[in-house]
Amino acid sequence: MKVIVAPDSFKGTLTAARAAEALVAGWRSARPTDEVITIPMADGGEGTLDAFQAVPGAVRVPVEVVDAVGRPKTSSWLRLPDGTGVVELADACGIQGLDPLAPRDAHTAGFGMAIRAAVEARVPKLMLAIGGSASTDCGAGMLAALGARLLDASGHEISSYGNATLGQVTEVDMSRMVWPPMGGALVLSDVTNPLLGRDGAAMVFGRQKGGRGILDELESNVDWFATLLGGDTDAPGAGAAGGVGFALRRWGATITSGASTVAAAVGLVEAVRDADLVVTGEGRFDRQSADGKTVSVVRDLAGDDRVALVAGKITAPVDSLAAAVSLSDLGGERALTSAEEMAAEAGRVLAERFD
Repeated sequence: MKVIVAPDSFKGTLTAARAAEALVAGWRSARPTDEVITIPMADGGEGTLDAFQAVPGAVRVPVEVVDAVGRPKTSSWLRLPDGTGVVELADACGIQGLDPLAPRDAHTAGFGMAIRAAVEARVPKLMLAIGGSASTDCGAGMLAALGARLLDASGHEISSYGNATLGQVTEVDMSRMVWPPMGGALVLSDVTNPLLGRDGAAMVFGRQKGGRGILDELESNVDWFATLLGGDTDAPGAGAAGGVGFALRRWGATITSGASTVAAAVGLVEAVRDADLVVTGEGRFDRQSADGKTVSVVRDLAGDDRVALVAGKITAPVDSLAAAVSLSDLGGERALTSAEEMAAEAGRVLAERFD
């Protein structure tokens, strides 16, 4: 039996690579003679650089940036064998590890610094992974790092880029910006939300970034800044990463499916063609999982009858799949405290179902 193991990360507990290794260990304990291939996946959020690094010849390039609240840190971008630069927002200035959260002050300058480094290294094209953001700054910090000048009513440049200062901006001078390379820039995202309104950046994602209770304030500031930038606030994906999707469209980038792009780059598309089973997974499988995330892309590639799912928690129907295992059902609180061990157990349980 040929089995492909291609999970996304289990956010907060396991990277995609560690999840894949654990699942394979469990599977092989029950079915040691099967051919099992690991292809860790990502959908444009945390772990996208790690997934792309599996491409033979890919090279990490370190870069000094700032995190979501302006603290210096070392991040990296990835150069693929064809020269394409891959930059991950979550790695540069994501929400992971930010404590406390800073809904008014968090910004994306670090992401812009990493993008600029890749452009100045003369990459022929860019892929920009924007999941896992900590801010609702409408990409202001990113644009400033790329050379935009955010001016107040007195013509002075604003040097703080969080949501709270967006209302002070009266002009965005983009005349000195670094622009995308000749081959263009693709934005990898699993989010199709518009920028504004009930389904927009602030109202849908603001709470998880610490903005509960100030959503109207976040929305108003984004609305104002978007008016200055100009562009289609209703475009699918404009609301991704607190409005970074909108700002990147204004910069000249194109938004596409993160998981589909990663799947093609890491060889998953070809690998599933002759596989008997594809094991995939994520931290939480819910109704949003059907909207461009890794699991939905794997299902499209392999068909439900060849897909087995492992997730930390399952709250959406899985009847059409070949098999499914919930870590929380399997081990309760151990799904969080001993995630790697429970993933291995899930791999074993899955394998035994195919005896």
